[in-house]
Amino acid sequence: MEKLLFTGGTGFLGKNVMPLLKTQYDVTTCGITPDDMIKVNLAKEVPALNEHYDVVLHACGKAHMLPKTETEKQEFFDVNYQGTINLCTALEKIGSPKALIFISTVAVYGCEYGELVTENHPLNGDTPYAKSKIMAEKYLIKWSKEQNVTLSILRPSLLAGKDAPGNLGAMVNGIKKGYYMNIAGGKVVKSILMAEDIANILPALVKKGGIYNVCDTRQPSFGELSKSVARQLGKHKPISIPYWMAWCMAKIGDMFGSKAPINSYKLDKMTKSLTFSNKKACKELKWEPLDVLKNLKTEK
Repeated sequence: MEKLLFTGGTGFLGKNVMPLLKTQYDVTTCGITPDDMIKVNLAKEVPALNEHYDVVLHACGKAHMLPKTETEKQEFFDVNYQGTINLCTALEKIGSPKALIFISTVAVYGCEYGELVTENHPLNGDTPYAKSKIMAEKYLIKWSKEQNVTLSILRPSLLAGKDAPGNLGAMVNGIKKGYYMNIAGGKVVKSILMAEDIANILPALVKKGGIYNVCDTRQPSFGELSKSVARQLGKHKPISIPYWMAWCMAKIGDMFGSKAPINSYKLDKMTKSLTFSNKKACKELKWEPLDVLKNLKTEK
């Protein structure tokens, strides 16, 4: 069985893909948690790797946070960019893998709204998160050519799965606690990917490489998602409020910052549709993504 090094493998993604990954590879996790097999802070040091790995799944990264200080902004570059450099330095010492899969993000495009954005879209992301991922992508493209490594760059949309972070996690928690509300009928559409699909697509990536958007083909609306989650939790269908009411609530939420159930930033994210095209991945990798509405399982 081939050996796979999984950075960030004890986080959200790891929890969702590990059962399938372990049937395909001998997996070693690398990161900062007590559960990691190789304990290292990639942002600050080059890990000491004692064996050669056939495949590397590089998912370690910093996301889901709005930086308020220069120090917090720098952390994105330390983790996402410098961490990638440190990993590659360590890999060179033991012999580069045949394939490396990097978990990037659709944030590199810098789109606040849009429909079926493709991989050809300019990398206009200007947040510390997006910029650090763009820098890591460019570094890996150069490094992989020099080291003769098959590189895959995945740009996932919202990730769905057990203990999902971000807006989807906020939706599930809100429905559980009874305060989630759709805005203007929940018509907004966001591309979503079942996290376990990263494991499903991996064998094809190891062989071919490339840069791909990865998301569900169905593109469900927030209204459809919230109904599905509520039904699984045995909760009532979330109510819908008009936009003007949500706007007023958001202005009040602004006074409480990021911890507020809704603020202007969250409202913007919840009311502007943004979808990405997965046609390239489906065609080149012969990949059929999981249907989020059929596969999203929510625990009570």
